[in-house]
Amino acid sequence: MANSSAKCAIREVAKDVWTFSCPFSRFNLFPVGGRSTAIKLSNGDVWVLASTPLDEATKAKLGEIGPVKWIIGADAVHHLFLGDYKKQYPDAKVIAVDEAAKKKEKEGLKFDGLWGADPPNSKYGFEDDIKHCYFSGFKNKDVAFFHAASKTMIEADLLFNLPATEQYSMTGSSGKFPFFAKLDPYTWAHKKFAWSLGVDKEAMKRDVKTVAGWDFERIIPCHGDVIEKDGKKAWMEAYKWYLD
Repeated sequence: MANSSAKCAIREVAKDVWTFSCPFSRFNLFPVGGRSTAIKLSNGDVWVLASTPLDEATKAKLGEIGPVKWIIGADAVHHLFLGDYKKQYPDAKVIAVDEAAKKKEKEGLKFDGLWGADPPNSKYGFEDDIKHCYFSGFKNKDVAFFHAASKTMIEADLLFNLPATEQYSMTGSSGKFPFFAKLDPYTWAHKKFAWSLGVDKEAMKRDVKTVAGWDFERIIPCHGDVIEKDGKKAWMEAYKWYLD
């Protein structure tokens, strides 16, 4: 059962994995939804992909889960709330992509690791529980994550599963797009989207195959509903043009 956080829904989707699903409209027009994900690591520390506001209910739930030690910015555009999380959890390390760090320079936010600037095989301390793959060839410079214990892949803009039903579940809105019914991994539109945002096709083929090699069943996207099963199948379909 989801708990409401103002207009957000908080849910434990698997053991030690929580989602914070909130309404969000791109350009105040497209209801794509927003989502943060928190994972309790095997040592008890908490890893957070921070993509939604740090409201009181979110802080309360994170406090229940454990000490936040990792604050993650998953791509070049999911960076708005990183500073808020760092202020609340000053002992946590902030890891993001280089493009996001450049956008946060005026805030003076200190980063402890940067995909795209650090050496390609850099490790940040959570790899015993969560693997990561930086998509250097994707326009938004996304990072995909894999939590092996729950067979869950987490990502920001690499894969959408719209409409954002859960993210709008506390608002009274359906969360449906105004112009078309859905944008999910099995649609032609999603394949076109994934292909068009690949600015380096060879790098994309490499990284798409890396993620395809992970043993995941679930996908937690930042935009749209969680894919609870057959996540690998959804990924292979969404990125079919890179795999053929």
